[in-house]
Amino acid sequence: MSYAPTLPETASAPLLVACLCAQWCGTCTEYQPLFAQLQADFPNARFEWVDIEDQADLVDPVEVENFPTILIAQGEQPQFFGTVMPHLETLRRLIQSSSAADARPVQAPEVVALAQRLRAP
Repeated sequence: MSYAPTLPETASAPLLVACLCAQWCGTCTEYQPLFAQLQADFPNARFEWVDIEDQADLVDPVEVENFPTILIAQGEQPQFFGTVMPHLETLRRLIQSSSAADARPVQAPEVVALAQRLRAP
């Protein structure tokens, strides 16, 4: 029996799930295929892999101190921003809880601005 999580139907704006990592990070290298695997479980979400060094102009002025750092945004409103354990089930549950109707948005202006930049075409 396969497990196919779904996002709440109340989610009107597309969900963005971004992983902020670095190419030199061994944990990130191991995590990237797991992160990509979740795309199939959440087909209505947009998954982005962001290298904080190669895409520094996009990430700055946000400070990323540990890896992997995840940003989850509903539309342009961040619902979660922080470091997570690099496990598939941890991210799956985090996506579901962050997209719940009662999720509390992240208010940090630099994280809101990052979500907006990631949404830009």
